[in-house]
Order: sequence, then C-alpha cells, then structure tokens
Amino acid sequence: MSETPTNLRRKITSAEELQSVVRTMKALAAASIGQYEVSVRSLADYYRTVELGLGESLRQVGSAAIFPERGERNGVLGAIVFGSDQGLVGQFNEAVTEKAVETLRAASGEPKVFAVGERVHARLADAGLAPVRLFQVPGSVEAIAMLIGQVQIDSDALRGRSGFSSFHIVYNQLQSGASYVPVSQRMLPLDRQWEEGLTKVGWPCPNLPEILGGEMTTLRSLIREYLFISLFRACAESLASENASRLAAMVRADKNIDELLEDLRGEFHLVRQARIDEELFDVIAGFEVLVKDR
Repeated sequence: MSETPTNLRRKITSAEELQSVVRTMKALAAASIGQYEVSVRSLADYYRTVELGLGESLRQVGSAAIFPERGERNGVLGAIVFGSDQGLVGQFNEAVTEKAVETLRAASGEPKVFAVGERVHARLADAGLAPVRLFQVPGSVEAIAMLIGQVQIDSDALRGRSGFSSFHIVYNQLQSGASYVPVSQRMLPLDRQWEEGLTKVGWPCPNLPEILGGEMTTLRSLIREYLFISLFRACAESLASENASRLAAMVRADKNIDELLEDLRGEFHLVRQARIDEELFDVIAGFEVLVKDR
C-alpha cells in the first residue's frame, strides 16, 4: 500500500526529532573528548615525575624488601575492566571484553574481576567472567579520583582476603582520530623487571635529589601514587575512547538519518504531486462534463 502524505509527514517529523537528539549527543561527545584528552596529557607529565621519583628512590634504597607481598602466589587473578554504562558506542565494550578474556586466560588462576560500567559487566558475565564488583562510570574528570579511591579500597580488601598472584587493568586506549585499541597492563606484582626498568631511567639533571624523611616511607608513598595514577590514567583514556566511539557512531547515525530524510522528502513530494495531479484531473474532467451538458 502506498504511503499517504500524512504518514510521510509524520515519519519526516520523527526522523528530524531523532536527528536533533543525535546531533546533541554528537556535540556532547565531542566536548567530553576534549576534557579527557587534556586530563590524559596532564597525567603523562605527572606519571613521568612519579617514575623519576621511584627510579631514584630504588637506586638509593635498593630493592631488598619493597613489598612483603611479593612472594604471594595463590593463583587468584585480579583485574579491573573499564567499559561503559550507556550504549551507542559501537564495539567499545565487546573489544575490551575480548581483551580481558584473552589476558586472564593467558594466565593461570581463579579470576576476580571488577567491572566499571553496566554494559561491560553484562559482556563479561556472558563471557564466563562474572565480575565480583560493579562500579559506575564517572561522569567527569573530577569524579575519576573518587572511583579510583573506591577501587583501591575494595581491591585491597579482596587482596587481604584472597591475595593476588597478579592484578591487571584492561581498558580501551584512544589512538589518532576516533579510533581506539584495547590494552592490558599488569599492575601487581611489582617484580624485579619493573624495578630494573625504573632504575634505568636517568635523572634529567646533574643535581641528584635527596630523600627527606624515612626512605622506605617515601618509597611506599611513591608506589601507592604510581598505582593510583596508573588506574586514573586508564580510566581517563577509557572515557576518552568511549566518547570517541560514541562520536563516531553519532556521525554515522547523522549521515544515515540525512539519507533517510532525503528519501522520505522525495517520496513525500512525489505523493503530494500525484495527489495534486489527481485533483486537477478531477476538476478538468468535471469542467468538461459541464461544458458538454451545456
């Protein structure tokens, strides 16, 4: 059955309203990417500072007894996976879930997973990695610190009960443009390879720093800051990637809606012209009948 002008007008109106929503979401995603990218760039400088401090502390203190937990190996794999709470992000959650499954299956042990985001929580459960804790995705840069603080509290509590053979973070890292790639990083244990990598980082100037206060206290504080900033950076990069993915999805949706509107408007004009032609033919036919009768 052919469409009527009324039905086509209703479809055009609905498509225009949907396009308005899509363009609003596109603008919000573009604005959000900016703040998270700035945060990631700022974190890179601070991360470098913490690494320099750790390297110098390790050179002065030595690596004899940094972590008593170093020998802890009970087969429990800890991981935190950063995803999204909302949809319209393409394959964002699927990609990070596949990376988490790949990372945890490559190591032996019982996985204990924390999920950041309801969508990735569901994907992990479907993949057989039911998370033991769900966190909400922060809505701003300011809210990331609160999330990471809670993650550290809960992970420390879980480590106290079960211990970890290793602890990983899995997230999507923003690349050039709107592309991203899922990555994983092992946070714990802080092994000799990690120590050697830091001690090889030279101090950037000839004047070496001096540790004030307790050497081990300073070193432990730097290690806690290193763990905190690693989680913070992973969350910020995940949020930037999420908004980049949403922006790309909204750009595609906007283009598809434009094409749909073009088709609907073309069909509407054809149907309306056909109705006008029918009415004109009826008028002309009626006029010819009247003339013939006279």
